[in-house]
Amino acid sequence: MQEAPNNAPLADLDEWEDDLLRRYPEEGDKKFRDYDADARPSVREFYQLNHRYQTMEFVREKHAEYLPLQKRQMTVWEALEYLNTLVDESDPDIDLPQIEHLLQTAEAIRKDGHPRWFILTGLIHDLGKILCLFGEPQWAVVGDTFPVGCRFSEKIVFHEFFADNPDSESADYSTPSGIYQEGCGLDKVTMSWGHDEYLYHVVKDHLPDPALYMIRYHSFYPSHKEGEYGHLMNDRDRELFAWVRKFNPYDLYTKSSERVDVTALRPFYEELITEFLPGKLSW
Repeated sequence: MQEAPNNAPLADLDEWEDDLLRRYPEEGDKKFRDYDADARPSVREFYQLNHRYQTMEFVREKHAEYLPLQKRQMTVWEALEYLNTLVDESDPDIDLPQIEHLLQTAEAIRKDGHPRWFILTGLIHDLGKILCLFGEPQWAVVGDTFPVGCRFSEKIVFHEFFADNPDSESADYSTPSGIYQEGCGLDKVTMSWGHDEYLYHVVKDHLPDPALYMIRYHSFYPSHKEGEYGHLMNDRDRELFAWVRKFNPYDLYTKSSERVDVTALRPFYEELITEFLPGKLSW
C-alpha cells in the first residue's frame, strides 16, 4: 500500500464543517451555486487526499488498528476534555473550545424536548475526532463518508478526485453494488474510515439503535442529503435514517459564537453520561 502523507491542509477541523454549511445552507438560505468552484483551496486539497487514500485496504488496516479499542481508557467527560486539546491556540479563527460546540448541539436538542439519549448523542457525536490526537491525518478523521468496496457515487463531493483511488480500477469494486448484495443493509457495508465509524464502535453496546445510526452515519451526506446508496439499504436502514435526518440540523446549524457555561451544565451532563455510558470506556 502506498504510504499516505500525514499533512493537514485544513487550518482546523471546523473548516470542513464550515464547508458543509456552504454546501447545505439552511432551507431559507438556499442558493443555486457551483459548490466545487466555491470551495476553499484547502478544502479541495483535503478531499484530494481523502478520495485518493480511502481504499478498502486502508479501511481494513484502520479497523485492525483501532477497533480492538486499546488506545486509552477514559470516561466520556475525560474524552471531552481530551478532545479540547485538539484546538490550536495559535489559530485566530478558533474562538470556542470543542466541548462548547458539542454542548451547543446537545442544549439545542434538549431545548426541543427530545429524549435523554438523543441529548447525549448530541454531546458525544464528534468525540471520535480524538483520532487526530492519536496521530491520524485530517482526511482519515473528518470529511463526508461513503461506502468502499463499490463504485463511488458521482454525488460525493469532488468525485473527480477518486480517479487517483486504486479501488476505482478494481473490477470487484467498480459496479454500483461492488462486493455487496443489493439490499444487504448498511451493517454489511464497509464505510470510509473516520470519526463516525470509530465512535460507533466505542459506544455500540450502550445506546439505542437511533442514536447509533446518528453517530455512525451523520457524515454520510451522499446518502442522507443526496439520496445515494439506497440500493444497499434495507427496510431497517430506511426507518432509522429518519433519525439521522432529524439529527442533521442540530449538527449543522447550532454552532454559535455565544458561550455556554460549561461549569453550570456539567452536573446535568455527567448524570446523563452515567445513565447511559458509565465509568471508563475503551477507546
